[in-house]
Amino acid sequence: MTRVCFVGKLDISLRDELFSRDTSRAALQTYTLSQPFANSIAVDTVSLGAAVALCNDLNWYLTRFVDTVLIKEPSISNNEWLSRLLATDVRDRKLPPEETDQYLTVYGVTENRLVEPMYVTRIDGSIPSYDLQDVEETVVVRVAKREFSH
Repeated sequence: MTRVCFVGKLDISLRDELFSRDTSRAALQTYTLSQPFANSIAVDTVSLGAAVALCNDLNWYLTRFVDTVLIKEPSISNNEWLSRLLATDVRDRKLPPEETDQYLTVYGVTENRLVEPMYVTRIDGSIPSYDLQDVEETVVVRVAKREFSH
């Protein structure tokens, strides 16, 4: 199963926004929803292709209400997420899965909320420690080279 997690923008309630609109509500109603982070909605899809397709179906809403889209594909990594762009590149075979681990965004997690991303590269298999603030844990997201410095 491939997990998709939509993390809402700070100033809105993601669940309220998505479920107050017929199209997004219909797209999500067949899934079991969870909330791995504050102001987020996560669903499990059958494949990476299905995860990217769901994101494409919800794109109008994602651009307005979502700050970050995370996709976790177990065949690539059990504990690191992929950005939507990187997941799309893998699905479209623009990048092999084994070449997705160099560019990373590391988020701190405080009170179950993703905070202050740090852009890093994996060096000799290691990730630099998150040092932007004191956090309870971190979330590692693999990103495409072209989105590395955003």
